[in-house]
Amino acid sequence: MTLRVAVVGSGPAGSSAAETLAKAGIETYLFERKLDNAKPCGGAIPLCMVAEFDLPPEIIDRRVRKMKMISPSNREVNINIVKEEEYIGMCRREVLDGFLRNRAAKLGANLINATVHKVDIPTNNTDPYKIHYVDHSEGGLQGTTKTLKVDLIIGADGANSRIAKEMDAGDYNYAIAFQERIRLPQEQMEYYNDLAEMYVGDDVSTDFYAWVFPKYDHVAVGTGTMQVNKATIKQLQAGIRTRAAKKLAGGKIIKVEAHPIPEHPRPRRVVGRIALVGDAAGYVTKSSGEGIYFAAKSGRMCAETIVEMSNNGATIPTEKDLKVYLKRWDKKYGLTYKVLDILQTVFYRSDATREAFVEMCDDLDVQKLTFDSYLYKTVVPANPITQLKITAKTIGSLIRGNALAP
Repeated sequence: MTLRVAVVGSGPAGSSAAETLAKAGIETYLFERKLDNAKPCGGAIPLCMVAEFDLPPEIIDRRVRKMKMISPSNREVNINIVKEEEYIGMCRREVLDGFLRNRAAKLGANLINATVHKVDIPTNNTDPYKIHYVDHSEGGLQGTTKTLKVDLIIGADGANSRIAKEMDAGDYNYAIAFQERIRLPQEQMEYYNDLAEMYVGDDVSTDFYAWVFPKYDHVAVGTGTMQVNKATIKQLQAGIRTRAAKKLAGGKIIKVEAHPIPEHPRPRRVVGRIALVGDAAGYVTKSSGEGIYFAAKSGRMCAETIVEMSNNGATIPTEKDLKVYLKRWDKKYGLTYKVLDILQTVFYRSDATREAFVEMCDDLDVQKLTFDSYLYKTVVPANPITQLKITAKTIGSLIRGNALAP
């Protein structure tokens, strides 16, 4: 037999899964509803992703080497990457996603431009899943209704995952990312050449942060919040526009976008022979709101587990086999998620704690630890003396900002 796997969604998670499966010679079907889709997203990727996922230089719009943290009282702290070869990559999602998707297709994944509507779930461990979808590849609004039988399904279809609903994966809380892409005059763009800005404060986000991230000919200006009503989001976006007003002078809005961001993993990420990856699984980190690297990595890890457990497609993996992917994922990244969750709870709860957070970012030991953790995706253990210093500075900052008051 030849194992047949459907991957629903072709963002970084789905395309990375499809690529790994196709390389192993497994019959792979990659579904994507909108081939020109660009998810609203800050678009920052860590340095390790460039090498690990073999991304060519043209995928990266800007190499950011300076980060400006701006507190509620507009105190600015400059965080610079010291090593010359290190940077944070800024990309547009339509460019990154398109590249990863096309690479998967070139390596043998069958790319289907379609909307998946329903999945018939078998009553035993061997019968196939039947996917009902509308094929859009021939154009026209109606599309063509079709079905496909597969042995396994990977749900990589984002926060509003249809696959998660079909497998009854359970719900999660979500935040909203709202973003305007603003084209700036050339002299204004110069300022953001290799610089990104993060703003904190109740005026720009009650539980997260706002950002100005540079792209190739524009900046992405946005906010993230768990307050999901439109009026609040509008107010917070007005807040970041006001705070960054001088730097955005003369800018023209070229696109407005919004998208849900999962706040924690779904209760069930593997059910039967269906596994969830990326946003569909809920793999966005607290505190930083980062998801691109974790999406691509989860897609790859899930697919690697399928390849291994199926003996390169010779047998059908069971639910127990698929759950090996979850064990590996939680072992590798569980601590990272916990640490960032605690950071968000401690530092994003009031303007006093945010002031303390920005003050803390002024410390070189903190900066090094933060960048090493971000760029290379490890919760880097500092040596014990440095760790003690950082802990003392953290407590000192919180006390000075009167942030420890209940």
